[in-house]
Amino acid sequence: MVQRQLPYMLGILVGLLVVLPLTSGCTVPPPAPTSQPLIGGQEVSEILKRAEAGNPDAQNRIGVLYSEGRGLPQNHLEAKDWFKKAADQGHADAQVNLGTLYSLGQGAPYSDHMALFWFQKAAEQRNALAFAKLGMMYERGRGVPQSLVEAHMWYNLSAAYGETRAAEARNAVATRMTAPQIADAEERAKQWNPKQR
Repeated sequence: MVQRQLPYMLGILVGLLVVLPLTSGCTVPPPAPTSQPLIGGQEVSEILKRAEAGNPDAQNRIGVLYSEGRGLPQNHLEAKDWFKKAADQGHADAQVNLGTLYSLGQGAPYSDHMALFWFQKAAEQRNALAFAKLGMMYERGRGVPQSLVEAHMWYNLSAAYGETRAAEARNAVATRMTAPQIADAEERAKQWNPKQR
């Protein structure tokens, strides 16, 4: 049986050796760009000038552009550097953005500890998205002991400050809680004060 298959296998091998050089010259078209610049080069230049001059809003904006690959090539390391400059000046959105990079390990080493640090800094300024991010950290037990009561409290604060998706997350967490736990979480949200944390 093996002897009958040998000529057949040799024929296949020779056929591949003949066809392979013919196909090696074929090129695959380059993939379509994944992100389209949404703002013009001049606008990016203006924002970059303000960012380099130390404006934290502009620094955060440049970080977003690098992070999303809009108007600038996607580069999470550059995004982290710009977010950090703005975050160090107390810019709450940049603090959330920087914490998010740490929580994803993009442009920064993966670190729940650092993510929590920056989310808490932004939460002290009553940033709605920071509240939601803290809710997620407590719900999943990332960098903190898992606590549905704490998660509900943070989601509740986030919803109260206008983050609509936080209300959905809070309601989903509530389905896994007892009535006394929900009452406790709601009371904590009412009593929350950034100075006490």
